[in-house]
Amino acid sequence: QVQLVETGGGLVQTGGSLRLSCTASGSIFSIYAMDWYRQAPGKQRELVATINISNITNYADSVKGRFTISRDNAKKTVYLQMNSLKPEDTAVYYCRDEVQLPGGRFVYQYWGQGTQVTVSS
Repeated sequence: QVQLVETGGGLVQTGGSLRLSCTASGSIFSIYAMDWYRQAPGKQRELVATINISNITNYADSVKGRFTISRDNAKKTVYLQMNSLKPEDTAVYYCRDEVQLPGGRFVYQYWGQGTQVTVSS
């Protein structure tokens, strides 16, 4: 069974920074895309940033220039460095990995449990 555990959320003032981490554990052959999503109260979950196995990244327009996604394949960990935080960044942040299991041909998606980020004005 694959599990994703997120850490690093919390309360920060406008303009502050936080770094989220998401570490995968279990029987894993390879991790392809690693993503960060967020969901604010009353809103749909949205993609914030993604990084593929070749370290190509993409960001939502709302976070470009402020957030940086990175990965450490040896640690099976994806990071989200969030700078210049705004109140509108307040949400529960989720990581999602595309995982190939040992001996398998297919790729499965796994989600973390979410971590709360609150930005006070």
